[in-house]
Amino acid sequence: MSQPSLFVCRTVQDFVPKDHPLRDLRELIDQVLGSLNDLFDTLYSSHGKPSIPPERLLRASFLQVLYTLRSERQLCEHINYNMLYRWFVGLELEDAMWDHSTFSKNRDRLLQQEVITEFFDQVLQIARERELLSEEHFGVDGTLIDAWASHKSFRPKDDDEPPQSSSQESNFHNEARSNHTHQSTTDSDAELMRKSKGKEARLSYGVHHIIENRNCLVVGVKTTRAASVTEREAAEDLLAELPGGQSKTVGADKGYDTADFVDTCRHFTITPHVAQNHARPGGSSIDKRTTRHVGYQMSMQRRKMIETTFGWVKQYGGLRRMMHRGLERVNATVIFSVSVFNLLRIRNIG
Repeated sequence: MSQPSLFVCRTVQDFVPKDHPLRDLRELIDQVLGSLNDLFDTLYSSHGKPSIPPERLLRASFLQVLYTLRSERQLCEHINYNMLYRWFVGLELEDAMWDHSTFSKNRDRLLQQEVITEFFDQVLQIARERELLSEEHFGVDGTLIDAWASHKSFRPKDDDEPPQSSSQESNFHNEARSNHTHQSTTDSDAELMRKSKGKEARLSYGVHHIIENRNCLVVGVKTTRAASVTEREAAEDLLAELPGGQSKTVGADKGYDTADFVDTCRHFTITPHVAQNHARPGGSSIDKRTTRHVGYQMSMQRRKMIETTFGWVKQYGGLRRMMHRGLERVNATVIFSVSVFNLLRIRNIG
């Protein structure tokens, strides 16, 4: 039987291959975190037991999104025995791993601060410094993500009876259920919404993106209640936040072909490259003055790339169904997942 060595002269970095993709990603995230040092200083408590450093929390959360780990318990377990994860987070061999409940409580502090928004902005700043962003041509769209709430929790607002247990069957047939009269008892911000005609209605949130057309990086993100805020209203808010006073274009699907949205775009000095919807009453709001240009045809092709951002954050970013409740926490989770997508794109573009 072999005897273990008394001394081991290796660090966690020695276990990471020189050409591993996470090395490039760590350089990027270190650059982002370095720009947030002043903000992190305000998060450290001057008394009591030391908490988990915000930098390590964000690195660990980055791994959770990147590797589609569904829970903090699973994440902490992986970091405990995976040398690659330990190195990325900043833990050495002798460092004790945090308990998953401690990690969850400390991460909640970041979700309540402006850290996530600043993190997203600094990622975009890196892309801007590398000249990866288009400042003139954009695309906009929205999607629905399932809330962490069941149909059984969607009850009348004036109903004081406790909800049924999971073992009891519920029959919603012939019952009028709407967001005006009903509300989820587990997530009051989630609203009942269906993606299209013929589809089932689900408790959902609306997620809206603006991408730039050069490299498909997300430059604006907004999370809303699914039914209270329309895709066009959310898009108008995002377009108003675009920097720069130069002329811009924005591509969108037929759902944005309305007179109000087109007029709002032109008010912002943005040319609406919206797909024509001739089936709407009164016809399309886009005429040949717009469609005759080559740029319109290019926007029609590039606008479809926004679906890749929704597909990634749902399939790999853990947003197929939310693991958090409440609009504020859901919004912070969405912004962080989009930030991870952008960092991955920046690394792959080079």
